[in-house]
Amino acid sequence: MQIDLRSYQSDMIGGARVALKTHKSILLQAPTGAGKTVLASFMIGQCRQRGESAWFICHRAELVDGTSNTFRKFGIHHGVLAAGLPGDLRQLVQVCSIDTLKGRLAMLKPPRLAVIDECHHAGAAGWTKVIKWLRDGGAYIVGLSATPERLDGRGLDDLFDHLVPGPQVSWLMENGFLSKYRLFSIEPPSMKGARRSMGDFSKADAEERMNRPKLTGNIINHWKENAAGLRTVLFAVNVAHSNHLVDEMKKAGIKAAHLDGGTPKQERRAIIQDYADGGIDVLSNVSLFGEGFDLSSIAQRDVTIDAVIDAAPTQSLSLWLQRCGRALRPAPGKTAIILDHAGNHLRNGYPDDERDWTLEGEMVKKRQAANDNVPPPPHTCVQCFNSIKRPLPPACPHCGKRIAPEFKAIEVADEQLVEHTDADKAKVRAIIKRQEMEAKTFDDWLAIGMKRKVKSPQSWAMHKFRLSR
Repeated sequence: MQIDLRSYQSDMIGGARVALKTHKSILLQAPTGAGKTVLASFMIGQCRQRGESAWFICHRAELVDGTSNTFRKFGIHHGVLAAGLPGDLRQLVQVCSIDTLKGRLAMLKPPRLAVIDECHHAGAAGWTKVIKWLRDGGAYIVGLSATPERLDGRGLDDLFDHLVPGPQVSWLMENGFLSKYRLFSIEPPSMKGARRSMGDFSKADAEERMNRPKLTGNIINHWKENAAGLRTVLFAVNVAHSNHLVDEMKKAGIKAAHLDGGTPKQERRAIIQDYADGGIDVLSNVSLFGEGFDLSSIAQRDVTIDAVIDAAPTQSLSLWLQRCGRALRPAPGKTAIILDHAGNHLRNGYPDDERDWTLEGEMVKKRQAANDNVPPPPHTCVQCFNSIKRPLPPACPHCGKRIAPEFKAIEVADEQLVEHTDADKAKVRAIIKRQEMEAKTFDDWLAIGMKRKVKSPQSWAMHKFRLSR
């Protein structure tokens, strides 16, 4: 099957070819929904036609199947290098799981081209080992990412030599390649005092703030008011939170189901098929419908998601844009609905904000308050009355009594969902732009950083000051 590229995809391929003439390691940036897998398929297919080897490397094992299905659709014969799956190293093209690949380097030969999916994860030790091995072996490396920066705001210039930027989300929307959207929000729960884990809010503390009865009631009522009947994906904090939301939705007459990375493949496929057929309106998930997850590939037909409920606070711009992007695939007459119950647009901006990506990265906003890292109170076992530290285990470590999720009866709050109009967004962006245009000195930038409460305002100000000169 021939791969027909869109005009901007052809431009990106052209930019990559030019960059690879002088650089061995480049990064292609393209927003969620812009077709990064199509770009990868085109580049890898070209390599195969020339008789050259090429690998596509995934950062999660469950993404291997989706990529493999895409390659089969385009007629790209390939092997798979992942635990538990039969491999065929005779094939020029390989779809690889990083966890499997990093343990087998000694028995492999570097390919001519290595495409690294969601390469903003590539700062981890396993990735560093593999990328060094690829570099030392003379491979050309192409990273793919919608958000080329690490969670802490640091860049990727230690791994890639050149960035080829894709189109802005706003341009893709204006030209019909992504759906326009309406975003609604309420006053989010305070994350003040929430602990941090691996650069983001800890799951336990995020669940404690999000799984309160009034918030759950808001989520249900506001979906009914603004997205009833729309095929919806819900992002929950953890499995307990997701299951609780699904149970309450079912009680409210909403056809809902839960999925997570631990859901057996056959059960997952059956649920997704039911979702695609309209038997499920809201599909709640935990860390599954994010980067690279191909819903249509599993359903074996196009599945358009119309609405997103975000009930999982995050400091990760990448996660936020991936979640919004789930609903932005276009369809005739479609306007996507985004219900932000976690305040993530306040932390990370709107999906169609103009973003100038660089390999040096951008400083993320400040997420901490003066009393951060104060843990919530311990749990008391109802059977032996021992105090148990959080995050809570499934059962009491002292007597074995199962610890049930601490959910209260559902209530409905009276907060009204507020839609963010184009005028609202333009006003916010105009203020930000005016502040930055008026900044002339390092002290000006420092004042802006402190007012916006960015993380490490001095470092942020120095970075912005250097860029403005």
